Amino acid sequence: MTFPLDEYTTDPVLIPNADTVELSYDKRESVLRQDKLKLQDDVALDFVFNWSPAAAQCIETTGAEIDAYTDKATGKRKGICKADVLGLMTKFNNDDIPQEGRYLLLDAQMYSQLLNSLTENENTAFLASADAQNGILGKLFSFNIMMRSRAALYTAAKAPKAWSTAGAATDLAAGLAWHEQSVCRALGEVKAFENEGDATYYGDIYSFLVRAGGRIMREDKKGVIALVQGTPAAG
Repeated sequence: MTFPLDEYTTDPVLIPNADTVELSYDKRESVLRQDKLKLQDDVALDFVFNWSPAAAQCIETTGAEIDAYTDKATGKRKGICKADVLGLMTKFNNDDIPQEGRYLLLDAQMYSQLLNSLTENENTAFLASADAQNGILGKLFSFNIMMRSRAALYTAAKAPKAWSTAGAATDLAAGLAWHEQSVCRALGEVKAFENEGDATYYGDIYSFLVRAGGRIMREDKKGVIALVQGTPAAG
């Protein structure tokens, strides 16, 4: 299987010579660390976008009503609850997806909503199954649950949407469920560029570049499902 790799870069950053002399902390290390983290976040969000399936592979959340929280979104949405994860498990089981190797990525608010829907005993069992070294916060209904500040994003028509595009009032936050054999990705090494002692800008200039790409592997898209926010009926 082949697929194109995109090129991700950071804007060149200038560390003026005066900063390296006058500041008590290592500004260069601080700025470059933040730049690399931003680059890694951009790549991760694009992996999620590239793995996000079309409407046919979307399931709506069914939990309690909440306020929309993605950029520019307005109105009410339905939160996530444990019944939604059970529904994902049922769908994966019906599609003969292996039990081991299932993952569910949620955004921070969805993760809180899910925990809130669990009983005290369920919450304790969930947290006890965590694998912090691999970023797994717990296991529920066969899924290894992971969390980041943002997960997937969809339009009102259930089409995947990149976070880099402008937000809309009708946007829908979404979690993403997949099996490890149903998706693939490629990630190169981060390459650093530097121009120390630049005579034009009186300082050091740095930037980073990495090549990465990903896609859903199966043509039938089985083993990948988006858990998209439902919208309450107009009353």
